[in-house]
Amino acid sequence: MSEEKYVAEVAAQSDGHKHFTISEFRHELGIPLILARKLIVWGIVEVERTADGTFRITEAELNEAREILKHPFTKAKLFFRALGPGIITGAADDDPSGIGTYSSVGAQYGFGLIWLAPWLLPLMTAVQEACARIGIVTNRGLAGVLMKHYRKWFVAIIILLLIVANVANIGADISAMSATVNMLVPVNYYVVAVALTVLIILIEIMIPYRVYSKILKWLTLSLFAYLITGFIIHPDWLMIFKEALTPNVIFDKAYIFAIVAVFGTTISPYLFFWQTSEEVEEKKVERREGTLQKLTGRIAHMRTDVRTGMVFANLTFFFIVLTTAKVLNANGIFSIDSPQQAAEALRPFAGDQAFLLFALGILGTGLLAIPVLAGSGAYALAELMNWREGLDEKFSRAKAFYLVISFSVIVGLLLNFIGINPMKALYYSAYLNGIISIPLLFVIMIVGNDKRIMGRETHPAWVKIFGWAAFAFASAGLVLTIILSLVK
Repeated sequence: MSEEKYVAEVAAQSDGHKHFTISEFRHELGIPLILARKLIVWGIVEVERTADGTFRITEAELNEAREILKHPFTKAKLFFRALGPGIITGAADDDPSGIGTYSSVGAQYGFGLIWLAPWLLPLMTAVQEACARIGIVTNRGLAGVLMKHYRKWFVAIIILLLIVANVANIGADISAMSATVNMLVPVNYYVVAVALTVLIILIEIMIPYRVYSKILKWLTLSLFAYLITGFIIHPDWLMIFKEALTPNVIFDKAYIFAIVAVFGTTISPYLFFWQTSEEVEEKKVERREGTLQKLTGRIAHMRTDVRTGMVFANLTFFFIVLTTAKVLNANGIFSIDSPQQAAEALRPFAGDQAFLLFALGILGTGLLAIPVLAGSGAYALAELMNWREGLDEKFSRAKAFYLVISFSVIVGLLLNFIGINPMKALYYSAYLNGIISIPLLFVIMIVGNDKRIMGRETHPAWVKIFGWAAFAFASAGLVLTIILSLVK
């Protein structure tokens, strides 16, 4: 043992009490590393720096933390507070348009597509970790990374398709939210639509990112409405788990189209751009607050964050299909054109509680997802055009960035006034998302495994396996759709 380490060890033990490393500390408490680090950052737990530069936590601090965390509610609240962009990304995956897609396949096919929930979970987790890792290592958004390694026209086409699909999603989300408010309170649909549009634009422009991200995070709790609804209807869990674990593929054009649409809703290109850009935003906040972690620490933090978000998103998908299959399909309702229609249809079979929870979930997820949809397109276009961008910037310094956000939301609103059925546009935009994801997934997997870009932080083995599986799954869906269209 070197003299410095010996001195450090003696200093750490000089008070006669045992000391713990951060790793030992979290294992003693049975908490994730992300929460252990945040307890220190927040000042809840004090640490001592030893002579060799490492941190040690006293037994007294450990016992104090154990007392704070002994209540499950407190532990859950602090863990939720510790999470970052991943939980927002996961929740935004289940926006009202996604709820509409899941409700539609649940009503039409019953439990026939519920197997997609568990089987897509490792794929979506791998893809979002890949995107987050790229953002952390390169400190650039996804469009910025692509611009450095691929032709501008290729990136421009991807971004154009992304914004078109996002605007259709925004239009469907505004429609669903307005109709839901109209169901609960007798207010004119169009008045509500305009008011929601103005509110969302003002929130994105006026509220700083550090505050705005906290608002988005708390809105993710609205997804619990769908989990609670699933238990209210008392399903046959044994039968459902059998259906969920056994893939059931029918070689029919409409069925394969539905699979690709679900894939495009679940593993959405706008989430790729949002996740990457928000990791960059988080680094700005950490640097400003003096809490910036080392690269390995940020990646460990991100991994817990992303996995939590994806599990949350996937559970919501699972429970929406479960609810609509059990209540609607089983009672002869096979066609759902909107999420609010799904909420209304639940009432006579599952009661007012299920109806109200389903409806409130639509409002909460809409307020969460529309800013994410508009923001992802704005980040991508700003990087393409080399504009100043970022939700931490003031409007006067990033006018073009905020105008893209505003334009996207306003055009989405106008879809509800010019006779275009937002829900039909949604279903096809979900399919379009599935198609756009194919070249993006290919590029993400190549970029994230390039040592010239990522250094030592290339994709881990499991991300390679499931990331390429996502690419193969989407590609197979597209090929099957084309073949079945030609055959019939």
